Amino acid sequence: MEHKKRYTRLLETARGLGTAGDMDKYLQSILTAAAELTNSESAYILDFDEAAKQLAFSVVPWFHRDALLGVKIPLDGTAEGDVYTKCRSLIIGDASADIRHVRQIDRLAKIKTKSLLAVPMIFRGVASGVFEVRNKVDNGHYTEDDVAVLEMLAGLASMAMRNEILERRLQGSTNEISELDRLKNEFIAITSHELRTPLGLILGHATFLREMLGTEYNEQLDAIIRNATRLKEIIESLSNVDNYQSGTARLRQRRVSVGRVVDDVIASFHEMAKQKGVKLKKALDKTDLLVDADGAKIAIALSNLVKNAITFTDKGGQVLVKAELASGYVKVSVIDNGVGIPARDMPRVFERFFQVESHLTRRHGGMGLGLSVAKVMIEMHGGRIWAESVEGKGSNFTFVLPLNTSPVEKTTEQPFIT
Repeated sequence: MEHKKRYTRLLETARGLGTAGDMDKYLQSILTAAAELTNSESAYILDFDEAAKQLAFSVVPWFHRDALLGVKIPLDGTAEGDVYTKCRSLIIGDASADIRHVRQIDRLAKIKTKSLLAVPMIFRGVASGVFEVRNKVDNGHYTEDDVAVLEMLAGLASMAMRNEILERRLQGSTNEISELDRLKNEFIAITSHELRTPLGLILGHATFLREMLGTEYNEQLDAIIRNATRLKEIIESLSNVDNYQSGTARLRQRRVSVGRVVDDVIASFHEMAKQKGVKLKKALDKTDLLVDADGAKIAIALSNLVKNAITFTDKGGQVLVKAELASGYVKVSVIDNGVGIPARDMPRVFERFFQVESHLTRRHGGMGLGLSVAKVMIEMHGGRIWAESVEGKGSNFTFVLPLNTSPVEKTTEQPFIT
């Protein structure tokens, strides 16, 4: 019967590990259980202090907290040090006759240690501290059953303390990531703002000089204009995503024909597709494809998808832009028979700065912003975007826009630059 009560108490203590909200209280409950189950006056946990290379009292009963918490015990020549370094349990029947007993602890706690049982706290095969009980009641002797009980409780305590350390590290990492993300967004916002003015001046003066200097320097000026325009696109892409993530994004909504948006985007990429040797086609539903939306932002999303499709489709390939009604939505798909996307990269294609396979990036260029911008623009309208692809056979990027939208925010204010 005594054994049954003991193991019931152990089971209750073990169950508490999964539901412990306050780790200090849980560890105190383990101390209480250890004292009760071994019939001892008190119990203590000592953790190894890496800096001092000593053991230190880390969990003590409330009545000894002021006296013992943080007090250190050397590894050499002490009972606790032997248990930790040799990683094995120790019973001392008469502490007064054992030179390994640290009498300073008795003086600090104002107790007289007569007997002691200490076991190593082991986590993944490595000792992390010592769990001990002192003074068997009625001058009794510690038994192997007491050792087994204390070793089980030491295992629970060790797991609890390691979990607490891991949780603190995780929280620290989460806070660090949040701070890095804030700094990154702040850098993008400031950089985008500061670059707009000088970049606008470069484009303006380069265009003016091209008109004034005639054809002699057209090649050099065209290179300046082309690369400055590309830089402007990168800045605007960064700004668009940052505005959405920071909550400052704005929509200017009106009745928009998605068919007209498709026509305009097809026309704007006609020359790029022709130079690449790619057929650019469209297939529009005859039904009016009208939605309440910010037409400029829908055009940005579709443009990025079409540009991406043309870029990753080889000469002789085809890109089809298809728009149709589908159960209360307007569905737009950009389908190509290009290089496709590896299955392992599919979950990340819409992440900012993510680039599919380094050899494709080197060949086709890009910063991995286009698809993330497209996702932002569609989700601002309460829509959804996804991708399907087979490596070597092509990709299908699709987005849907609700006919009755619930956008992030409607406003008549000037939107961010598009």
